[in-house]
Amino acid sequence: MLIIIAQNSYFCQLFSKNKKILLSLIKSISGIRGEIGGQVSENLTPIDIVHFTAAFCDWCKQNSTKKNIVIGRDARISGKMVSNLVCGCLVAQGFNVIDVGLSTTPTVEIMVTESDAAGGIILTASHNPENWNALKLLNEKGEFISANAGKTLLKIAAEAKYNFVTEAKLGSYTKNKTALQIHIDKILKLPYVKQSLIAKSNFKVVYDGINSTGGLAIPMLLEKLGVKNVIGINDDVSGKFAHTPEPLPKNITELLEVTKNEQADVGFVVDPDVDRLAFVDENGNYFGEEYTLVAIADYIMQKTKTPSVSNLSSSKALKDISEKHGNSHFASAVGEVNVVEKMKAVGAKIGGEGNGGIILPELHYGRDALVGIALFLSFMAESKMKVSEIRSKYITYFMVKEKAQLTAGLNLDKILNEISEKHKHIKQNKIDGVKFKFENSWVHLRKSNTEPIIRIYAEHTSKEACNELAQKFKTELLDLIK
Repeated sequence: MLIIIAQNSYFCQLFSKNKKILLSLIKSISGIRGEIGGQVSENLTPIDIVHFTAAFCDWCKQNSTKKNIVIGRDARISGKMVSNLVCGCLVAQGFNVIDVGLSTTPTVEIMVTESDAAGGIILTASHNPENWNALKLLNEKGEFISANAGKTLLKIAAEAKYNFVTEAKLGSYTKNKTALQIHIDKILKLPYVKQSLIAKSNFKVVYDGINSTGGLAIPMLLEKLGVKNVIGINDDVSGKFAHTPEPLPKNITELLEVTKNEQADVGFVVDPDVDRLAFVDENGNYFGEEYTLVAIADYIMQKTKTPSVSNLSSSKALKDISEKHGNSHFASAVGEVNVVEKMKAVGAKIGGEGNGGIILPELHYGRDALVGIALFLSFMAESKMKVSEIRSKYITYFMVKEKAQLTAGLNLDKILNEISEKHKHIKQNKIDGVKFKFENSWVHLRKSNTEPIIRIYAEHTSKEACNELAQKFKTELLDLIK
């Protein structure tokens, strides 16, 4: 199954009419994503990889005079094959490839500007299973391409009028083995990162690298921060994921146990491309990925006055802590590019997504688990608080994340409009699907950016009431789908 990630409903119509795919397209800013192998135009095959790489090359030529493009990947077994195809196509289009190899998504983002590049391509399907891969596309600022840029790129792909260069104008290929170190050095220079305090605190840290590039990057960072007592699990960088990639409690039971049994101060877990981060406290309890951003924002707001930004599916806890510091909070549509756009508009110095994504513009406009680790350890060192004590500062909201499978030909907009009309007496936000707001709770229904599903998120101060709210709207949704 190939999922050609689209930016809006226009792309769905465009590709359905041209019969480019057999299944529904997904509204997203997350690149070209699908399962490896199978039929051309139905799966992420070598033909599709080259096709969309060539389209990206043409888009870069229209938007930049620069000749470098940065490429990096997570540890998926398909990564080397995909990288070879992408690099060959880039060279054939006259671009100079700067290959940072096994790396992280935020590292590639940083290296685009460091390398004076026209753009970047990250080969990772993020939290999807290991049989998936993707081309995540960056502009010359090292940021994910916008909706309008995506619209243009998909038009280029639909026309497929590629013009490859002659032998004399072929691009070059260079490996860069210092990218991770450059990334870490930039983190260490941040005024919020208290390197000496962290070193003096003598923290015992456990991390789970899920057998992807977190196993490379996290120990490098911890060593530079002066953390000597480190226990790594699932850190062999083999690409054989040790558990389901999303850093949720049900997927990280080993980390929970090891952190508790080793009497560690904190546990960290990331996703395969190291842009999502979750914490485990000293008792082996899950901190909550929704609270990763909350804690980091709390720490940053102790240092500087700033509004915060998160997406509509993120916890209300960020709004609470922002207002506690006398700051405003703003919500965007789901998707990193949407959060970044809103952050720039309101001048936010901290933002991100409730899936454990931290965006610190002072470093770069991208979700970054590595800077999240450095900032959280700084918070711990400076406050002299245990992880459980930091978590106790914040109101506990319970969140339920449900989903419903999409089928081909389903008119999701019509279904969401029907639900919206049925509950028109309830306060709503419709910038991304439909979000219903109640006094102490909310529920958000929207099409996923990364999977052929509808997501149903609910949050409430009561666990039981949260479950009931999610199930009520899921039932209504499924009835309409039938």
